[in-house]
Amino acid sequence: MMQIQNEITLGDCRDVLKTLEENSIDLIFTSPPYADRRTHTYGGIKPEEYVDWFLPIGKELLRVLKPDGTFMLNIKEKAENGERHTYVLELILALRKQGWLWTEEFIWHKRNCYPGKWPNRFRDAWERLLQFNKTRRFNMHQEEVMVPVGEWANGRLKRLSETDMIRDNSKTRSGFGKNISNWLQRSLAYPTNVLHLATECNNKNHSAVFPEALPEWFIKLFTKEGDWVLDPFMGSGTTVRVAKKMLRNSIGIEIVPEYYNRVKEQIEPVECLLCEEKGVYETNRVK
Repeated sequence: MMQIQNEITLGDCRDVLKTLEENSIDLIFTSPPYADRRTHTYGGIKPEEYVDWFLPIGKELLRVLKPDGTFMLNIKEKAENGERHTYVLELILALRKQGWLWTEEFIWHKRNCYPGKWPNRFRDAWERLLQFNKTRRFNMHQEEVMVPVGEWANGRLKRLSETDMIRDNSKTRSGFGKNISNWLQRSLAYPTNVLHLATECNNKNHSAVFPEALPEWFIKLFTKEGDWVLDPFMGSGTTVRVAKKMLRNSIGIEIVPEYYNRVKEQIEPVECLLCEEKGVYETNRVK
């Protein structure tokens, strides 16, 4: 019988992370407070102070992540004095110096983003999801996130040229070749690194809630049932709730008592998908 554990802790992640075992986490999926945001709840870290604030956290995340695990960081830039601030780029460079590999960048396209503009720019309809790893060999289950091939195949694959039937070199000299005929008779394809997901319309009493489909996609991609998922900035508890539904062990850390108490009330009623069918035993721990 599989035992699934769900742990949530009230406290500062800079302290709580030090109590976790080294090399124990398969996936870190989190969205920390963005620079100058959530001033009334999380203090509103200044962009020029953001890197120094985050690096001690990054050090502990590097310690607790398994060598084949993945760290996904959802973060957003800000505009200041008429230009984009560089704090996100500076954080990427600093994390690389800390020992992280910046292996990929995903874009979350908010397909229900409402319109708006400022004098010198338009409203953002996207956010970054930065992927970091400890090593170049990490667990990645690409087949779990495959998507339908799409309507494009109906016309594109009808009449194949000679070059479509071979793996020809890229004309841009990028080193990538392709064999279009490989797509014949296929119903599923690998996705791109752009995720088209609607935002969470119900804020669940939190000022920055992302949709459940966001952590769900990355939990599918980087973990299997029984793996450990960590969110050091738990907020409304979306990541830990989704992890529980997907039969993953989870750890959530939250510094704001109000948010922690709400998740504490919700964590037990959340139902696990296929729990009874798979003979899963659950334990919930709150600290």
